[in-house]
Amino acid sequence: MSLFTRVGIIARLDKPQVLETVKKLMEYLQDKNLVPVLETELATMMPGVKIDSSPLKELGDHCDLAIVVGGDGSFLGAARAICSYDIPVLGINRGTLGFLTDISPHQLKEELDPIFRGEFHEEKRFMIQAKVKRQNQARGEGIALNDLVLHPGKSARMIQFDLFINDQFVMNQKSDGLIVATPTGSTAYALSAGGPIMLPTLDAIVLVPMHPHTLSNRPIVINGSAKIRIVVCESNLTYPSVSCDGQLNITAAPGDEIHITKKEGGIRLIHPMNHDFYDVCRDKLGWQSSYKS
Repeated sequence: MSLFTRVGIIARLDKPQVLETVKKLMEYLQDKNLVPVLETELATMMPGVKIDSSPLKELGDHCDLAIVVGGDGSFLGAARAICSYDIPVLGINRGTLGFLTDISPHQLKEELDPIFRGEFHEEKRFMIQAKVKRQNQARGEGIALNDLVLHPGKSARMIQFDLFINDQFVMNQKSDGLIVATPTGSTAYALSAGGPIMLPTLDAIVLVPMHPHTLSNRPIVINGSAKIRIVVCESNLTYPSVSCDGQLNITAAPGDEIHITKKEGGIRLIHPMNHDFYDVCRDKLGWQSSYKS
């Protein structure tokens, strides 16, 4: 008997192959007497199909497992939308890299069968949240599974800011911005900016400067429970932005403060039993894949 009975399906239909995989997934679930629940926007793309549906932000009320069909971007958007629900999430890869989406669309039955028998590995991934304050009044907030990035927005100018960790002054920095990444996000934008790869199980956050004016500014790894405060200097001539997983932007002004902390809860991520983080790195990052014993 399966641990799951109602399965939410989330997908961004930007590729024809995604819809094809969604249809195969629905057939697979129905063959196993499980109930598929489509995210509402996805359901509208499948007229004539009689099936349960729900708005994305309410999906957790109607299912006990969520499956995301797409790439890491689709997974990140889904994670932010359903993170308030305590349901596990599984990814079917229809993107490019696929650090978060383990299941191959070409081996759907073979890879899903063990999972629905209860044979899977589950891990908790924490998220971070940002609150932008102006004269101590909230001006915007957002959450991220991968990273929060302070950047100049549409301007080509550098930005200047003061960085505090647990209310202790760290540095004044002039740069193209700052990436604040979780271990999950350490293999994404932070990696391309020169940050370290962190094991997903670490309780840590990395701060990665983007093209700093002072070359001695280097990435800093801090405790995951640390409180980060960034003060945008009054001398800035532009209004920088704070992006959440590269998908949501909050505008900040000179003098604003950006408060970043770990978000309560997180995401329950399901992997096949044979999942190996180092194997994923070898596959996705092109590491040497042979060794002499």
